[in-house]
Amino acid sequence: MSETSSDLSPRELLELMLGHLGFVFELEETQQEEHTALNIRTRDPGRLIGRDGHTLEDLQYLVNRLMNHADQGEMGSPSHYPRVIIDVEGYRQKEQQEFLNGIRDRANRVKRTGTPDQLPPMNAYERWTIHQAFKDDPDVRTRSVQSPGSKLKYIVLESKS
Repeated sequence: MSETSSDLSPRELLELMLGHLGFVFELEETQQEEHTALNIRTRDPGRLIGRDGHTLEDLQYLVNRLMNHADQGEMGSPSHYPRVIIDVEGYRQKEQQEFLNGIRDRANRVKRTGTPDQLPPMNAYERWTIHQAFKDDPDVRTRSVQSPGSKLKYIVLESKS
């Protein structure tokens, strides 16, 4: 590889990685407010998704790390490169909808009973998704709390009234 990740866009980096891994694929790129979304279409989506989406998460992590590392200044200052969200055949979008539907059911219970609900520990992306989904909700507030003895945090759903 003669190019470094600093010479490449997220799309070009992902194309290079998947090409070296021997995938036949097409990429769709969309720019959104806070991130770049790349959706991969391939004949073998299961290989890229992996068990419970772990391979897809790892691929997204690698692309983000490489893009942010390449974007650091001389003094190693933090990067401001937009987050890259990678999906395969709409898998992440479908999983996210199912995930949020379950969270909405729990939020409706909080609205009805007024009793806070603690969600299980989750990664930063999942917490961000929940905070975004409820940021304009007039009845439910979300709050991240550090899980004792763990790097993970959990979310508490609370009634605003």
